[in-house]
Amino acid sequence: MKQNPYIRFLIVCLTAISLSCITVYAQDSKIAPKTKSEAAKKAQQKVSGRVLKVDQSKNKYRVKVLQKSGRVVSVDVDKKSGKVSKKKKRD
Repeated sequence: MKQNPYIRFLIVCLTAISLSCITVYAQDSKIAPKTKSEAAKKAQQKVSGRVLKVDQSKNKYRVKVLQKSGRVVSVDVDKKSGKVSKKKKRD
C-alpha cells in the first residue's frame, strides 16, 4: 500500500509537535514558583480545592487548600525545585 508523501510528512510533523508539547508541559511542572500566586496554582494541581492562604518562608511556600469534603490540606511548595508535597489534613 502506497501512502501519499504529503500525508506521511503531515503525520511526522504532527507527531513531532505533540511530543514537543508534552516535553514542555512536563518541564513546566518542575519550574520553581516565583510568586505566591504561582505556588497556589502548583498546589491546586496537586490537591483540588479552593486556596485559603499562602504563607512564605525562606525555603518554601505553604498553601492551605479547602477541599470539597470540608478538609483543609496544607501543601508545601519548594522555592528552589518547585517540588510539591502534601502535608496533613485537618477537619
